[in-house]
Amino acid sequence: QVQLMESGGGLVQPGESLRLSCAASGIIFSNSAMGWYRQAPGKQRELVATITSGGRLNYADSVKGRFTISRDNAANTVYLQMNSLKPEDTAVYYCNAYLDPFLHWGQGTQVTVSA
Repeated sequence: QVQLMESGGGLVQPGESLRLSCAASGIIFSNSAMGWYRQAPGKQRELVATITSGGRLNYADSVKGRFTISRDNAANTVYLQMNSLKPEDTAVYYCNAYLDPFLHWGQGTQVTVSA
């Protein structure tokens, strides 16, 4: 059974940092592309960042220079370091795992940025 378990969300003030983690089980993690997506209230889910099995990175323009995605294949975990957080980063953050033809999603973790 595939499980993607996000953690690390919370309430922070603008300018602060958070580190999200997504622990995976039931998949061949090292062969999987991993991604972080987010969904704000009333909006569609959007890409935040992805990392391929080979380490190639991709970021949404809105987070470039502030967020960093990384992976630890030994720990079957993908991370999202979020710095200089803004109120518009408030959303539920989801991780996913893709290994053709399968795509799996976690349950999400809430990130709220507010003064």
